[in-house]
Amino acid sequence: MIDVVENSVISLPTPILRTARLRLRPFTEADTNAIFALQSNPRVLRYWDAPPWRERAQAERFIVRCKQMEQEGSGARLAIERTADDRFIGWCVLMNWDATYRSALLGYCLDEPAWGQGFATEAAGALLQWAFNTLDLNRVQSEADTRNAASARVLEKLGFLREGMLRENCIVDGEVSDSWVYGLLRREWEPLQSRPSAG
Repeated sequence: MIDVVENSVISLPTPILRTARLRLRPFTEADTNAIFALQSNPRVLRYWDAPPWRERAQAERFIVRCKQMEQEGSGARLAIERTADDRFIGWCVLMNWDATYRSALLGYCLDEPAWGQGFATEAAGALLQWAFNTLDLNRVQSEADTRNAASARVLEKLGFLREGMLRENCIVDGEVSDSWVYGLLRREWEPLQSRPSAG
């Protein structure tokens, strides 16, 4: 577990995590083209809180921000690779870590060919396990566009509970949308880890 010195900035090393089918690792400059392809896809970004990227420089800044997050100790963003073929299929993030409140935010984004295969649940579950074990978290929060049923299912499979709705909290290219707010507490997460896998 990381020791926290109050009112000081600490580095939070981005972990390398492995699951049955995936490898989660820090981003590198070599991921620039892959992350740009992902984030410039309108279908992938359909329910996102920002429009699809239009410039490769946005991917370069994204990778810089990943390293800044690590240096500031505010969270960890990991590239997701499928171990069967080492293919980049998306990313997941734990951000806004608050050591005082023992809380953080969870997010993820997967490419179209990886949809519907349980990869988001598998990757986010590994990140949550690391976060609860390493950061002494009490609460993790996440959000999902109310139209994005697939993302809502991922969060619910991970044990998150829907706590409310943020009305018209996003406006992207003139389109207004609402978001569900989900929360997961340590005391809810821990019993799930001893539960037999549903496969």
